[in-house]
Amino acid sequence: MLNAGIVGLPNVGKSTLFNALTRTRKAEAANYPFCTIDPNVGVVQVPDSRLEPLREIANTNTVISAAIEFVDIAGLVAGASKGEGLGNKFLANIREVDAIIQVVRCFKDDDVIHNMGSVDPLRDIDTINTELVLADLESVEGQIQKLQKKARGSQDKEAEADAALLERILPVLNENKPAVSLEYSEQEQARLKHFNLLTSKPILYACNVKEDDLGTADENPYVQKVRTHIADLGASGSCILSARLEEDLVDLSEEEAKEFLADMGVKDSGASGLIRASYDLLGLASYFTAGEKEVRAWTFRKGMKAPQCAGVIHTDFESGFIKAEVVSYEDLITAGSVQSAREAGKYRLEGKDYEFKDGDVTLFRFNN
Repeated sequence: MLNAGIVGLPNVGKSTLFNALTRTRKAEAANYPFCTIDPNVGVVQVPDSRLEPLREIANTNTVISAAIEFVDIAGLVAGASKGEGLGNKFLANIREVDAIIQVVRCFKDDDVIHNMGSVDPLRDIDTINTELVLADLESVEGQIQKLQKKARGSQDKEAEADAALLERILPVLNENKPAVSLEYSEQEQARLKHFNLLTSKPILYACNVKEDDLGTADENPYVQKVRTHIADLGASGSCILSARLEEDLVDLSEEEAKEFLADMGVKDSGASGLIRASYDLLGLASYFTAGEKEVRAWTFRKGMKAPQCAGVIHTDFESGFIKAEVVSYEDLITAGSVQSAREAGKYRLEGKDYEFKDGDVTLFRFNN
């Protein structure tokens, strides 16, 4: 299962957000630095409004959502790349995740200390990014030397290509910009994964605002500055939430939570939006199976072909793949039933070269 690591400076709301996302209180959230030392890990269901209409069409009581994993990582401080604070541990934990959610404090509160003495989200972003860049610089320089030596000694074309890509990344890092801010070809993207660079991971910024500011968060000057600032950092975007409010919602029923959010002038949970954004950030999408037994969302990587998607259910489905019977979610809902969708010609048979789309509803045909 792919995962996203929640990072940020101490006391910006990382552990509080993790508790809200996982609907637990397993992560200690205290008003002092380093209350998280070992990473907390939680599997989170991906909210998907399409599941309930599918459940009604399938006439079943069982619904299974897609899921992703979140990792709450210890707070970083300036000098982490040189081992300050929990730096070495922090950086090692980030290397193990597939994407980064950087929590940025966008509120003032005298009762919640800031380890740098004041609230300045742009400084906070740059502090973390600088430490990640410095760690990558050291790694890239070392890898270039080894690859160049290997290419000279054995005429290794792969080593030569790897070194060339790293030499293209090096000036960007020297400008204190992340590797993800560069554009890469498909071949380069595949090659980039071998280097395991911290700043090559997709990143999303979570703007943590006060509960009372949630309804007007777009007007928050801190949020506005963050959105402008991250445009040049290769970020996949930003989202807005109140970690403290989201944690309070954990103890409420779904209906109670909706009423509470409505009173705050908010339509949807910020945590739900972050989960969906993280799912997309990881390059994931969902297809559905819908029958009397259950309705289920299956996770696949964008770009996967039909046999690979069949293999998500079981390896036998992939090895024995014949065809996929597919209808889009929109066409099925418009038709109102499987039978009506068939009669309208909306179901189709797709072969091995079909690239699955988010929202496809499918039934696989395969040899046992």
